[in-house]
Amino acid sequence: MHIRLSSVLVDDQEKALRFYTEVLGFIKKTDIPAGEARWLTVVSPEGPEDIELLLEPNSNPAATTYQRALHEQGIPLTAFAVDDIQSEYERLQQLGVRFSTKPTPAGPATIAVFEDTCGNLIQIYQV
Repeated sequence: MHIRLSSVLVDDQEKALRFYTEVLGFIKKTDIPAGEARWLTVVSPEGPEDIELLLEPNSNPAATTYQRALHEQGIPLTAFAVDDIQSEYERLQQLGVRFSTKPTPAGPATIAVFEDTCGNLIQIYQV
């Protein structure tokens, strides 16, 4: 058994694609029409055959409630590893990314949390 796909809930797939590619630096991997939405995935340029991130349309009322509750409680939906959190924090800030938590030591890791413009808090971390 392997993990090959994970997803983030997004309010607008096109907006999410722009943010996750143009700002975060991921690469679009799959874009297939799927009814009113798309099967739309991105991957890290450092591991294009690794885990795909599905930009999942958030049209389910239960999922919308879940997403909103996580955001209101300050809980990240997912986390991405980085090699140099301070450099990544500065790079993303220069691109206009809004952080709710600047780089902060958390045990053996340093974490930072930002908004992805699609209703999610995303954590980056360096161990």
